[in-house]
Amino acid sequence: MTTTASDDVRLTAREAAERHLRALVGRDDARLREDQWAAIEALAVDRRRALVVQRTGWGKSAVYFVATKLLREAGAGPTVIVSPLLALMRNQIAAAERAGIRAVTINSTNIDQWQPIHDQIHAGEVDVLLVSPERLNNPGFRDEVLPRLAATCGLLVVDEAHCISDWGHDFRPDYRRLRTLLAELPSGIPVLATTATANARVTDDVAEQLGVHADGSADSAVLVQRGTLDRESLRLGVVQLTTAEQRLAWLADHLAEQPGSGIVYCLTVAATQEVAGYLRDRGLEVAAYSGQTEADERHALEQALVEGRVKALVATSALGMGFDASLGFVINLGAPSSPVAYYQQVGRAGRGTDDATVVLLPQVEDRDIWAYFASLGFPREEQVRETLAALAGSDRPLSTATLETRVELGRNRLESMLKVLDVDGAVQRVQGGWVATGRPWSYDAERYARVAEAREREQQAMLGYLRTTECRMRYLREQLDDPDAADCGRCDNCGGLTLSTSVSEAAVAEAGERLSRPGVVLEPRRMWPTALANLGLDLKGKIAEGAEPGRTIARLTDLGHGQALRALFREDTPDGPVPPSLARAVMDVMKDWSSEWTSRPDAIVVVESATRPTLTRDLADGLARVMQVPVVGTWSIRDGSVPPRAGQSNSAQRVAAVRRRGGLDADIPPGATVLLVDDQVATGWTLTVAATAIRAAGASAVLPLALATQG
Repeated sequence: MTTTASDDVRLTAREAAERHLRALVGRDDARLREDQWAAIEALAVDRRRALVVQRTGWGKSAVYFVATKLLREAGAGPTVIVSPLLALMRNQIAAAERAGIRAVTINSTNIDQWQPIHDQIHAGEVDVLLVSPERLNNPGFRDEVLPRLAATCGLLVVDEAHCISDWGHDFRPDYRRLRTLLAELPSGIPVLATTATANARVTDDVAEQLGVHADGSADSAVLVQRGTLDRESLRLGVVQLTTAEQRLAWLADHLAEQPGSGIVYCLTVAATQEVAGYLRDRGLEVAAYSGQTEADERHALEQALVEGRVKALVATSALGMGFDASLGFVINLGAPSSPVAYYQQVGRAGRGTDDATVVLLPQVEDRDIWAYFASLGFPREEQVRETLAALAGSDRPLSTATLETRVELGRNRLESMLKVLDVDGAVQRVQGGWVATGRPWSYDAERYARVAEAREREQQAMLGYLRTTECRMRYLREQLDDPDAADCGRCDNCGGLTLSTSVSEAAVAEAGERLSRPGVVLEPRRMWPTALANLGLDLKGKIAEGAEPGRTIARLTDLGHGQALRALFREDTPDGPVPPSLARAVMDVMKDWSSEWTSRPDAIVVVESATRPTLTRDLADGLARVMQVPVVGTWSIRDGSVPPRAGQSNSAQRVAAVRRRGGLDADIPPGATVLLVDDQVATGWTLTVAATAIRAAGASAVLPLALATQG
């Protein structure tokens, strides 16, 4: 519902809005731009729903904070902001306080403050409540807090709104709960959805969802505001180098030349650690940052970057949405899988600066990494049906861990699928786990196929960005359907940026030495998966007698030996002996590792392979010759009907599959230290189950060794 306000009312609101903006930014000369005022007016004066698609740094937070002040002065309830990351929440709260806005947050790190915050909200002492999308799927929050917020809030803000749409590059199932919240809002409650990265398809999808009301009616009065996506401060360029050594050397030689502090983005967690270690050895002040970094450390690293105490954070995309700082550069070691995702990452640079450099160093392995992440999409229909049947057949809620014993899906994919089914009404999260609702549900195979096709087109478009001889900023803007896309005059193709491709021999040599240095620790499994009794296995709790820490040459995603290992394990690579370069790497690993042994191996057991029997046997026989210890047996294939990778999606299913498939055929010397040899490690459960059997057969220790690990 919209209201009609007089010109005097609008003028008064505009004057008040300008006053609030000056307080927010702390400058007496601050003025709202017309596009900002248009959005504020739609929310605070006309009480409409609006979608604002504007570039990073445009001032979206100013819109919702100023609108909050106007609405609160008019007697409206508090603003609820759904934000994806804690980094954003911290920045937003600090900004709100500058304008006299009382802001609080409910998230996973402040559980002890939830009740006092709820009390403050009821007492009218809170102007802004920031919540993470994950809260929307918490049963207590969903059933007790969310309905009250829907009934009493004065403004709902959905930040990073492209996450609502499964057409968006960063779709998040938790955001789907917002569809329900939007439909339950009382008439006349304004809604603002914001994003910096949405093409026309995503914009249309989000706008359609914004317009849905509780009675099923659609609101055609949703304001959609799309601004120019040009970033005048960014100078884009691509540096094409042949080898991983050259790319690392380029970073070592040219990182210090980049303006200010910035981010070096990598596609995998392993790469962030490897690259950061190399750059630190070259005397550069950098640190690794990923989704595996502890929350307190993340905050400290973000502050160090903001304050310029580090030259760069070497990060995955976990350092992304909501991070607010003035950065002088963004370098991508490896290309994201879409121009839209890339535009968002480069948008971290150039805020509050006149000049920022953006460099992309594409890698040969990028497409392999894209393919891996694409494989984690929405599960096949039969897996969804198995999950629904398991829930329907239970007389009590089932935890995710229990469901893992009945459905061959990994924890993260299973959780994501359940959240989608929850919003679709087929399941519900309750205390103790998940239950089926009994409502009919259909698998939208056509839509999922269209999404997969869209992802493939985006990957091809990203490859097109690397090859284009036209303006790079124009290319990105056209991919985001920016109607005003034009040549920027600043990128390498426009002649506004010159990037050296030279690398020093010393940097290349040191990079080559680091990348050729083999050895990744295989941490042993310490606990059996939960609920294995459901699969007929009497295994639970701590693994009392398992494997010692083991070794592999490298991860398949690593920059150095990873390339040779990926080639070795491609499906079209024929079985054969260990290639000489990898055989040398194995011996280097053994030499380094041996200093940590409490006892030298007395015997070798080899894991039998159905796909690469020559490779694994050659590896074991070669080690036996060099170490002069016998191969005393195998972890053998006893049931060939169980596929080699059966159950690999989750731990419980994998343990059951390994137990069905294999068994120990070996004469273990009493008290021996056994070297357990395999070709590659995916989940680690084959080595774990084999090690427990070897220990039970009389060994005092088991040392696992493999050529590669997948993670």
